[in-house]
Amino acid sequence: MNFPTFLTLLRILVIPLLVVIYYLPLESKYWICALLFGAAALTDWLDGYLARRWNQMTPFGAFLDPVADKLMVAVALGVLIEAHSSWLMTFPALVIIGREIVISALREWMAEVGESASVAVSWIGKVKTTFQMVSIFLLLIGPPGELLSWLGLGLLYLAAILTLWSMYLYLQAARPHLLPKEEKQA
Repeated sequence: MNFPTFLTLLRILVIPLLVVIYYLPLESKYWICALLFGAAALTDWLDGYLARRWNQMTPFGAFLDPVADKLMVAVALGVLIEAHSSWLMTFPALVIIGREIVISALREWMAEVGESASVAVSWIGKVKTTFQMVSIFLLLIGPPGELLSWLGLGLLYLAAILTLWSMYLYLQAARPHLLPKEEKQA
């Protein structure tokens, strides 16, 4: 267990805490949840940076980091879907969650066939993640309907568009390995 992996595990432990606090009858629950999510999002960047900088990259850390990210985003979006109770929130959230499932399965399969480099994280994936994290942070700051909530929702739609774009790029990169040879020639 090294420090970057500890930060990743900490990010996973924050998830249930965020959910519990979001449903407590506290006036400050929105800010607390936004700050917890923001801190967790920053550790997403920090753990990778430190692992590379200190040469502490491990197979367990490489496995756990994307799992922590996807759990954090999916759970936060799930809470927000329920809180907003609107298709306006549900649609982009489900696009993002659905894409994460598709790309995770694609990466797993590509690793099995020895082509994981074909679906490595790209710059568009990093931009998408940034928009996701900022939008979720803004959506958590206050109750639905406030100005920052609308701004967060707008950024979530941008994240959903980038999500679809990055998924298309990943699927295109994997396409030669997904189609049987007979279909490739047709």
